[in-house]
Amino acid sequence: MGSIALLAKAAGHRVSGTDNNVYPPMSDLLAASGISLSSPYNAENIPTDAELIIVGNANLPRGNPAVEHVLNSGIPYTSGAEWLGRYLLADKWVIAVSGTHGKTTTSAMIAWILEYAGMKPGFLIGGLPSNFSESARLGETPFFVIEADEYDSAFFDKRSKFVHYHPRTLVMNNLEFDHADIFDDLDHIKKHFHHLVRIIPEKGRIISNAQSKALDSVIKLGIWSELEFFNDDKGWSYQWVDDKNSIDILYRNKKQGSLDWELIGDHNASNALAAIAAANHIDIPISKSIEALKSFKGVKRRLEKIGEYKNNIKVYDDFAHHPSAIKSTLDGMKKMQKEGRIIAVIEPRSNTMKLGSMKKDLQDSLISADIIYCYNNNLDWDPSELFKNNQKVRVSNSTQWILDSIIEEKKANDQIVFMSNGGFSGIQNKCINLFENEK
Repeated sequence: MGSIALLAKAAGHRVSGTDNNVYPPMSDLLAASGISLSSPYNAENIPTDAELIIVGNANLPRGNPAVEHVLNSGIPYTSGAEWLGRYLLADKWVIAVSGTHGKTTTSAMIAWILEYAGMKPGFLIGGLPSNFSESARLGETPFFVIEADEYDSAFFDKRSKFVHYHPRTLVMNNLEFDHADIFDDLDHIKKHFHHLVRIIPEKGRIISNAQSKALDSVIKLGIWSELEFFNDDKGWSYQWVDDKNSIDILYRNKKQGSLDWELIGDHNASNALAAIAAANHIDIPISKSIEALKSFKGVKRRLEKIGEYKNNIKVYDDFAHHPSAIKSTLDGMKKMQKEGRIIAVIEPRSNTMKLGSMKKDLQDSLISADIIYCYNNNLDWDPSELFKNNQKVRVSNSTQWILDSIIEEKKANDQIVFMSNGGFSGIQNKCINLFENEK
């Protein structure tokens, strides 16, 4: 929603917004763009001269005071996804990135490849790419890169957001069960992905992860477009170069070049394949894409190093919240860790995690961490019970206790990673301040 606000402002509209909770980096971006923010949701924070209300899909059900005011007053309203599709993307070549994981990073990679190639694309990314100063912009060419989410559009529109975008190039990164608050099971999500596949033009292209059995099931429901696979020897694949943070990029088993970069983990190597394949659909040479990714700096809060201190202690901030994403991040860190411990500080915050739908998967996802702190923030289940036989896990409902324990138990070469899809009560910055005050 913050990115949509930025795009509306850039398109010439006067924009304001309201939310229950705003936090950096998005709150800083909005303020810098002159977009006023108000809190909480209520009638007083809806401008009396508003010509259109764009309603988000998080914490805005019937009964919400702002929603009830909009309905009672008769102000025209729409969902963010529908506004984008109808007013912003209608005449664009849309490159959409879907999937349970990796949407933000892959979208940022594609946008950077196009930028590096001089194509000045528009984009809307659910995070702040470090290669750009904004998370969204209109662009100067027909190409528009968008992070395409399967979550529903609004309380009045239960279609997945991505069906509004009408992409010509579609990346399907992976597919697992998530969003237990709106989807019954994995088959329910597959049905919504099938709805997306049905609207890709015949001359459009779908780029799908060959390692995902769930995506294979979606494709078997029907395909009417060009189809390419990555993580597949018949399409796009990669190989790690021994003892280096470098991967060889292959197309149909022929090496296209080597990518030396700062990112770690198989999940990022897979994201790179998808990005290169998407750029190739709009005729960007593979060599140019690889060259661009060598200078790709990642995305804020996607294993972002936010501090490095004496005795080689490093602090990271990461958005991972689904067990598969947590596992990929920690496994990647373990692979690159030469010495020292990996300390994972997790906040099970998403609706799926709060409901306890993936407790067993969460346990399995943490194997690569040496010490785990789990923040129990009003969960519907008891993490102390879940982790009672795991000596590596400490559970607490106090972020201050977690911080005090980290500082007390720290050792040389520790890598500390905070993992949450929310603000995490500002624990990351508090940790940095404690380390900096020790200097």
